[in-house]
Amino acid sequence: MERIYDKKKIINCIAKSKYHAVLDSLNIDFYLTKYEKGELVSSPFQNEFLFQIVEQGSINIYFIRDDGTRYSLSNGTTDYFLGDMDIFYPKSNNIYAEAAERLTCISFSIEKHREILLSNNKFLELICNSLSAKIGTMTTIDAAPTSLTERVMSYMKYKCNDETLKGIERAAFHLHCSARQLQRILNQIEAAGLVKKLKGHIS
Repeated sequence: MERIYDKKKIINCIAKSKYHAVLDSLNIDFYLTKYEKGELVSSPFQNEFLFQIVEQGSINIYFIRDDGTRYSLSNGTTDYFLGDMDIFYPKSNNIYAEAAERLTCISFSIEKHREILLSNNKFLELICNSLSAKIGTMTTIDAAPTSLTERVMSYMKYKCNDETLKGIERAAFHLHCSARQLQRILNQIEAAGLVKKLKGHIS
């Protein structure tokens, strides 16, 4: 991730935005954020609450259940909002946004500017429209069919501290499989070079 504070670049980017009139009415500190393909744009691990508007590129938003099952929530391109729910609700522990390609966003801190945001009717109107569209999409989603191997990889990546699996029995319970099945999968992906064993743990 790269943050850009160049005023001229920020002004030019906002001027191209579909929401430039509303953004111009907000007296807040904007900056640009750039992400590489595959980089997490938003995740439960981030401490800072950011509002971001996609200006170039695209993102995939998905939900990871405790058993590693992945739900695709949405695909966002230019003008897509990230952080709209964080203005009103605590951040979800299971929702991730990932750059599907090189990505540029107009960004600002929600915590720093929350009062300004909540007092701007035009901005709130945009948020209402965005959330309504997302809720409509979420009513039609279903879990993407995934193999146990894929669920194990997702579980390690998103649910294990430092992406390190500790405790076969406990992990097998969450993954809804037997400890023997899980051990077989771990042996296979270790042999394939996808993970490595670290003193009794898998990482």
